[in-house]
Amino acid sequence: MRGEARSYAAARKERAADTDRWLKDLFRTASDGDHVSLVAVGSLGRGELAPGSDLDLVLLHNGRADVARIADRIWYPIWDSAVNLDHSVRTVEEAVSVARQDLKAVLGLIQARHVAGDPDLTRKAREAVLAEWRADSRRRLGELRDASDQRAQVSGELAFLLEPDLKDGRGGLRDVQAMQAVAAAWVASAPGPRAREAYEFILDVRHALHVVTARGTDRLVLQEQDAVAGLLGLLDAEALMRRLAEAGRTISHAFDGTWRTVDRLLSGPAPRGRRPLADGVVEHGGEVVLARGVNPRKDPILVLRVAAAAADSGLPLAPATMSVLAAQSPPMPVPWPEEARDSLVSILGAGRAAVPVWEELDQAGILVKLLPDWERVRHRPQRNPIHRFTVDRHLIEAAANAASHTREVSRPDLLLIAALFHDVGKGWPGDHSATGEVVVRDIATRIGLPAQDVETLATVVRHHLLLPETATRRDLDDPVTIEKVAATVGTREVLDLLAALAVADGNATGPAAWNSWKAGLVADLVRRVRSVLAGSPPPKPPMLSEEQASLARHGGGAVRVHGGAVTVVAPDRVGLLWSAAGVLSAHRLVVRSASSASAGSTAVIEFSVIPEYGSPPDPATLESDLRLVLAGRLDIEQRLARRTRSMRPPRVPVAPPRVTLVDDASATATVVEVRAHDRPGLLWRIGRAFGDCGLDVRAARVETLGAEAVDVFYVVDRAGRPLSDDAQRAQVRDQVLAALR
Repeated sequence: MRGEARSYAAARKERAADTDRWLKDLFRTASDGDHVSLVAVGSLGRGELAPGSDLDLVLLHNGRADVARIADRIWYPIWDSAVNLDHSVRTVEEAVSVARQDLKAVLGLIQARHVAGDPDLTRKAREAVLAEWRADSRRRLGELRDASDQRAQVSGELAFLLEPDLKDGRGGLRDVQAMQAVAAAWVASAPGPRAREAYEFILDVRHALHVVTARGTDRLVLQEQDAVAGLLGLLDAEALMRRLAEAGRTISHAFDGTWRTVDRLLSGPAPRGRRPLADGVVEHGGEVVLARGVNPRKDPILVLRVAAAAADSGLPLAPATMSVLAAQSPPMPVPWPEEARDSLVSILGAGRAAVPVWEELDQAGILVKLLPDWERVRHRPQRNPIHRFTVDRHLIEAAANAASHTREVSRPDLLLIAALFHDVGKGWPGDHSATGEVVVRDIATRIGLPAQDVETLATVVRHHLLLPETATRRDLDDPVTIEKVAATVGTREVLDLLAALAVADGNATGPAAWNSWKAGLVADLVRRVRSVLAGSPPPKPPMLSEEQASLARHGGGAVRVHGGAVTVVAPDRVGLLWSAAGVLSAHRLVVRSASSASAGSTAVIEFSVIPEYGSPPDPATLESDLRLVLAGRLDIEQRLARRTRSMRPPRVPVAPPRVTLVDDASATATVVEVRAHDRPGLLWRIGRAFGDCGLDVRAARVETLGAEAVDVFYVVDRAGRPLSDDAQRAQVRDQVLAALR
């Protein structure tokens, strides 16, 4: 039943027991069991056999001459059953020797389980492997850590991936197995109850994935997530991914703690003594702990003071200290005392050091007690490819980034708090900027901000996307654009906070959301708005540069490529911009933005582009193709259609395109916003639709977010005027939508 999570643990144990019985029968027909044993390693050895799991078996012997015959009589029936088999035949000495050199082999044999035959052989092999593993733990644990780091680098972090690798991702099954191997070396404790519970949930997800796909796979791809959620009794894919993110982060947290213990024990005795860090907080043994005699029950601010000291010193919080604080800290007074708010700002102001401290507070369950609204965004997935993190992790990443920009604003405290809560509205239905404004008013009041600061913070959260969206989707040379932004922000203080937050937010989102192109556009917009707020008139549209003017005098058609800038000069005509865009797309150039200006009868168009891959094409070839298109001698449509056919279709259903005519965005043109799944020649198709409607594109802002295009066009009719007729506006919308299908 949906809504109540189901566990497959019993099914895995039953499957392992059935497999054991089958293997015992095979063994009995193959051998008398004298001085030979069958040993299970891997998932069967751990009793965690999922439907698509391989069988990992070792046949141990003491030198029997007929061991090859015995092995064949066991292996061949397994192969005939179409079960994947990883097998080996070894003496005890050979098994120990292989384990000495092969990390995968030693990890398997540490948890080996006897299935059939001589149990003494199994015991001897396992005890010998364990003895060497413990004796050589310093070297072998270093090898294990390196392997874990390499695996995480390849597979990413399970908690934050759209399509996570359940086994090899950081925070996945392999990390728990690595912790068990560390425990077997007697260097650290085995995974605790929370990590074990998280591990069992990931095993359940993997089990359900094998059922859904009917094969042994470890990557949970998008198209399987709803079906897997249904088998587990969860509401939908979002509920599944939220639980999975929590499990992955729980394991990652335990994994990091295990390695801190390893480092502490293997590096020798820590320096003795206690170094004061803050009131009631000291450093001891390389960790942040409570001072002697401190009573957490009498000091509600202590927990934030401890966290601030850890962030400021860059030291880890002692697990025992976090347990005491979580269990004994009294509720924080509401509104918060000033010292508590200052400690929060100190944590965030530590920059990157704030992230692990915030994670510790979260894992201990302290955050949701201090900030109840945090529960709504905790572990919440962001199911689009431009986001690297869950909502809560994105927020602390943005706050950590904002710490680098505190000297650019008049209120660094408000910048840090705004960064921490700018997406808090994503925990509620509706536009997250609008809901976030409501929620952040409550949070700001709760933490004791004065009324004026509450209003500033609410304004910043409400409009945190204003600058990047305007910069990438509006014509910055249009005075209406600048005047509307200036009216919205109202003050230089808010503008500066929004500018710094845009950078922090963009970098915390991912490379598809922030790059030098967008940063340049936002900086240009801020400069223009700052001028208006200071009382200066909006800057006039820039004149042609000397190089552009020289090209314009050429008049016949020219192309210049300088890095990511492509300048196209040709006789002015309707459709020139989208014709040129088609040529660029045919040459595998992705258009980021486009704008045009006229010099007499010649048009100068500036494109910002990036190659899909490799180096930019030869400008001479671009110019040649542009001339051919203008002369009607090159079929760009055919070339782009060929490219589209060669591309893989989307693996999951995509939302239908949307075309919106934005009112009041310009006094001199009609602004048309198009959102669609990106594909080669998209700009050309849209432009051709405008041409069919008798319109010309005066300027364009083109942005690709992951696989989705958000394109904005300033169009005018043949007389150079914006559209006013409702029928014509409807025709434009219909024509563009038709071109996108």
